[in-house]
Parts: sequence; structure tokens; C-alpha cells
Amino acid sequence: MRKLILLTSFFFLTPLTLILSFTYLYFISYQKSSPILSLEKAPKVAYAALPNRNEAILLKTKDVDARVEAVEDFLSYYKSALTPFADEIVAAADKYSLDYRLLPAIAMQESTLCKKAPKGSHNCWGFGIYGKKVTKFANYNEAIETVTKTLATKYKAIGLETPEQIMSKYNPVSTGTWADGVSGYMDRLSFNL
Repeated sequence: MRKLILLTSFFFLTPLTLILSFTYLYFISYQKSSPILSLEKAPKVAYAALPNRNEAILLKTKDVDARVEAVEDFLSYYKSALTPFADEIVAAADKYSLDYRLLPAIAMQESTLCKKAPKGSHNCWGFGIYGKKVTKFANYNEAIETVTKTLATKYKAIGLETPEQIMSKYNPVSTGTWADGVSGYMDRLSFNL
């Protein structure tokens, strides 16, 4: 008997509650909102100012070489001391007609972008380092210029252009891992473009 009363009241009260809820919701929403589509016509504008055809938008743009940004991104990703010198690296590569990726790639292979370079040497490229003999530079600009010029005049000039070819003179004791590392870092710099 009790189940019958509950079942009957459920089927009676549920529709009643739904009907009352929808009715209440309808009245509330009708009073607060305006109709979406209006039958009123928008007023016509008889006269409107035409835009001046002599107006121009002045935009200031800065020409940025994508290669510089790629080198800078690569250097900053590894938190290298060379990061502020990305522009100089690309400019030196252009000056001596070298691949802009070569210098950062060699620096990464030789010293993990200056992190393992001899202190105070500014020599991130392992350039002229043989045992206890360490070539030192006054600053990174001098190092970039000297290493790039040497790669152009003493390597590229005799046909040593790829990392595999350069390795034969730059790091002759390597079994190929040096060239593989440099090539891999050069590829990584290519992906940044």
C-alpha cells in the first residue's frame, strides 16, 4: 500500500513540478531579456563622413634575420654565455661565407656552449687547445672573429666545409663522433627556422 501511494504521488507531483518550473522560468526570462530579433527597422543615415583616402597607418617594423633568432634561441635554450653574441656569430659567418650554424655547433660540441671552456679564455670552440696549451681571447667578439676567419681561410679555402671534412684537421683523433655531434647540432639549429 505504501509503495502504491509513493508511486502515485511521484507520477502526479513530478509533471506538476516540471510544469511550474518551466512556467516560472519563462516569465523570469521574458521580463529580463529583450527579444533577439527586433521587428523595428534601423534608422537610415542620410549623411556619413567618408574616410579620408590620404590616411595611412604607420607601422614600425624591425627587420630581423631569422638565422639570428634561431641562433639566439639555441644559445638561450642552453643558457650560454654566447647568447648576446648571436648577431655577431651570424654576421661573422656571412662575412666569411660560412654556414651560420657551424660556429654554435662547434661550441656546443667542444665546450657545451662555453660551460666547459677554460676559465677566462673566452674560447668556447676548443680552438688551439692542445694539452696544457690554451689559446685565450680578450673577449667573445675577438674569439668569434678569429675562429670564423680561421675556419674560412684555413679550412674552407682548402675544401674542408662539412663537419666530417673539418674534423680531419680540427680534431683528427676523433673517430667520427665529433663530426656526428657537430652535424646533429647544426640540424637542431635548422629546425629553429
